[in-house]
Amino acid sequence: MGNVLYPEDIDKFHRLGVGSVTALSLIAPHSFEDRRLSHELFHNSSCVIDATVERVVRTSKTLKITFFAHSLECVIEGVVFHPKPYMIHQFPRGERAFFSGKAQWELGKWTIVHPMKISAVGSLVPIYKTPLRVDVMRRLVKKYIHSDNLIADGLPQNIAEELYGLHFPNVPKTMNESQLHALKFAELFEYMRRLRRKRRYHKTSYKASGDVKQWMKTLPFTLTTDQQNSIAEIESDLRGEYASRRMIVGDVGSGKTMVILAAVVLMQPYRSILMAPTTILAAQLYEEAQKFLPNLRIALVTHATKKAPLDEYDFIIGTHALLHRPLPEAGLVMVDEQHRFGTAQRHALTKLTENDTSPHYLQFSATPIPRTQAMIDSAHIDVSLIVQTPFTKNIDTRIIGKSDFPSLLKHIRSEIAQNHQVLIIYPLVEQSETINYQSIDEARGYWEKNFENVYVTHGKDKEKEAVLMAFRERGDILLATTVVEVGISLPRLSTVVIVGAERLGLSTLHQLRGRVSRTGLQGYCYLYTNKSAVRNFVGRILLKMRK
Repeated sequence: MGNVLYPEDIDKFHRLGVGSVTALSLIAPHSFEDRRLSHELFHNSSCVIDATVERVVRTSKTLKITFFAHSLECVIEGVVFHPKPYMIHQFPRGERAFFSGKAQWELGKWTIVHPMKISAVGSLVPIYKTPLRVDVMRRLVKKYIHSDNLIADGLPQNIAEELYGLHFPNVPKTMNESQLHALKFAELFEYMRRLRRKRRYHKTSYKASGDVKQWMKTLPFTLTTDQQNSIAEIESDLRGEYASRRMIVGDVGSGKTMVILAAVVLMQPYRSILMAPTTILAAQLYEEAQKFLPNLRIALVTHATKKAPLDEYDFIIGTHALLHRPLPEAGLVMVDEQHRFGTAQRHALTKLTENDTSPHYLQFSATPIPRTQAMIDSAHIDVSLIVQTPFTKNIDTRIIGKSDFPSLLKHIRSEIAQNHQVLIIYPLVEQSETINYQSIDEARGYWEKNFENVYVTHGKDKEKEAVLMAFRERGDILLATTVVEVGISLPRLSTVVIVGAERLGLSTLHQLRGRVSRTGLQGYCYLYTNKSAVRNFVGRILLKMRK
């Protein structure tokens, strides 16, 4: 039956505020009434007896009943205080039935306080606190809460069985750890299902027809299995009836660029637009697109390019400048390194190209922002994972301090001698009285004096993109801030040194560490801190990275 409700029960589910069998199972019993036949009595504990009523005496304040308990083979007196008139009819003389109440040992004899005739015997009866009457709620639970129903509703078998046992235990017991886990799992499962139902789908007339398989055969290398799987998922989206909303998550250096280009091929004959966070990244993507998409007309849009019409191009690559240009109609909109853009910026890009039939929308990143991650988790957008990398990334990550500086210098000289490059990240551009680390301005004199081909850039540097391009071709050491977190491809870069590593978040550390070993070089990441008290903290970050 799964999540199908009988018509006569829909109102009951509505009054409970639930809409599925799983949601009903989340209403755990408040307590249990033990209705198993008692073969022994305990003081101040509930009991159930199989008894015959031998005598009933009514006084002004009590109703006394003499029982012969067959299961205990003894006479027991029951007492009801302040009885209502109807209660005397529950105990007709000579009737044999099952009675429950609280047993008390007083003055050398057993008494049952407030005995009550019951019908369901031999089980633990759940007590629920709900808007429904207790017996109605019990019948509803008994009708719907079965392992098969819960499994049919989408829950794993072990979770379904734990939830069933929570409502119908064999012995009285408190909730155990596995039942608590099952409740948490089911609660999250139900929450995610409700969120999925809120996802909005928009029909599109842009249906892909490009031959991506033929294009992949023209490449001088073979794409990884993860790249091919992601392309297949994108192809299914782009050929579908509804506009795609997909996030492609891949580690730094996993080959997301080739997936972007494959999506452009798939989208043919419709136009594609890609927004990147920096000019240098946009330029790199432009170079890759020209190399691997020779038959397409490709435009690069930055603040420095002329504002010429873009209607004649098949693929438009640009920075934030795209948001300030009139854009032609496009079937596919993509955002690379989406965590570097705000929600409003990404939304504005789709609005610039939207018409009555929405374009497909793809986002790419190694570290999705929390909002996007939440949308992935709630299935508001689809996700493709690229775990494999075209080259084996071998990055040796170490935590270092002041005492390790001589060995660090030795390592840097060794790497430069092998024609490798070194990146040193500083937390500051200028000296600060509050932060106990050197700034770029303070440190650059030492590096420029002792090494050749030292380049310097930071976020306030208007020429940073030109500096990065020059460093890629001729540099040995680059001093920079986290401005190089994304958007720079340096095939010869083997070492990154992050000064004041404990000041950065895990996402930024991950991106900076991913700058090295992108083409199979042995990589080195040095997390530098001059505060011994934070080494354990950085160590925990390092463990997460290694995982």
